[in-house]
Amino acid sequence: MDLSGLQSVLEKISSWIWGPWILIPLLLGTGLYLTIRLGGLQFIRLGAALRLGLFTRKDAGSDGDISQFQALTTALAATVGTGNIVGVATAIGIGGPGALFWMWVTGLLGMASKYSEAFLGVRFRKTDDAGEKSGGPQYYLERGIRNRFGKFLALSFAVFAVIACFGIGNMTQGNSIATNMENSFQVPTWVTGVVLTVFALLVLVGGIKSIGRVTAGLVPIMIIFYVLGALYILIANIGGVPAAFAQIFTDAFTGTSAVGGFAGSAIIIAVQFGVARGIFSNESGMGSAAIAAAAAKTSHPVRQGLVSMTQTFIDTIIVVTCTGLVIVTTGVWNMTDPDTGEQISAALMTGEAFSHGLPGEWGHYIVTIGLVMFAGSTILGWSYYGERNIERLLGRRAVMPFRIVFSLVVFIGCTVQLGVVWAFSDVMNGLMAIPNLIGLLLLSGLIARETKKYLDNDPKLRATTDEVNAFMAGDAAFEEWKTQAIPVVDGKR
Repeated sequence: MDLSGLQSVLEKISSWIWGPWILIPLLLGTGLYLTIRLGGLQFIRLGAALRLGLFTRKDAGSDGDISQFQALTTALAATVGTGNIVGVATAIGIGGPGALFWMWVTGLLGMASKYSEAFLGVRFRKTDDAGEKSGGPQYYLERGIRNRFGKFLALSFAVFAVIACFGIGNMTQGNSIATNMENSFQVPTWVTGVVLTVFALLVLVGGIKSIGRVTAGLVPIMIIFYVLGALYILIANIGGVPAAFAQIFTDAFTGTSAVGGFAGSAIIIAVQFGVARGIFSNESGMGSAAIAAAAAKTSHPVRQGLVSMTQTFIDTIIVVTCTGLVIVTTGVWNMTDPDTGEQISAALMTGEAFSHGLPGEWGHYIVTIGLVMFAGSTILGWSYYGERNIERLLGRRAVMPFRIVFSLVVFIGCTVQLGVVWAFSDVMNGLMAIPNLIGLLLLSGLIARETKKYLDNDPKLRATTDEVNAFMAGDAAFEEWKTQAIPVVDGKR
């Protein structure tokens, strides 16, 4: 069956949704607006949030399914994926080095969006029939915006999220793993498919607690492994790092020509691809991380919101920066393929950059192993996002069948070509973000008000659960959250 026509149509729709007239201004505008309303919270509270999430790791005696650290690593598992390797290369390859600057801007502003959606995910979470916490845009859009429009936004998000999880969170990730394993280690794609499917089944059947345990162990290892390889290259090429930064900042505002034509010469291209790939990498504004945040054991929604915010910092400011600097300092971003004379493809660019920077074949191996861990963990994270939304649409009885089907679909992704799936996934991701961003803007007053109330009492995030209960006693919003009562918003239930 020739699906090239369908793929072409989907790519045009995706280009329109992710273009300069819809999602780019909506994402950046929402992030900037929330940054202002929250008083630059992502800059002022970053240190305290990193300490709470990475070192304290949990609020003892609080209610939830998994620790704050496990909620963070589950969200990181879903976001630190192919976007950190292939997505960065795509942005720089088309938009030039200046695109990396716009990925940073997207990440920094996106931290306010990430905080807000994670805060709302915990604030409006509910307990399902199995006694597990369930939350995210599919709930807070309806429970926070108390009218038909809120319910429409919530159901729209749930439908788009379920569809998207099989694409960007499943088949495309499996395909990336299988392709790289075949190219680097000559492992047949069907073998990779079987191994990944069994792995997914074993982990996913255990639910969020099983996912949380696996990601808590895997995510730190995979990020440290990849970042250390990148740092070795940057230290070996330390003389070129200042020039790389200078080129990134200069090209962000002047544009530069990428190999193969003028596509990278216009500033708007650098902005467009920097923002689009930045969001693809860190998912700020999409609402997905709020689903993992909702399961966290936390004494107040603000605390988990701040922990979840650090996910975007780690993803974009650390991992994406490492990939981008390696590509720019090694000069691979504007190299041509000696066989075709064309620019090196984004799929190969990061591997080539690491190969240029490391001795022997170590570079390709590090990128391949990194991609296997990144994409494998993404499958776990997105499976949880999908099951929480299928529960919202069909009830708890649909969760276990969903986990089994999701695991089996991984095999399909490993063994077939996925051009249409990639394009369809981009469309669904964009459609997920739109209702969530609208909701963040409508609920921004509630977010700012309740955030200020908490931080006035605990600015350094050092309060114990008992101390939080004491200074928040009598606060109507806090009591509603503790009892999971139908929330009061603007005087209406």
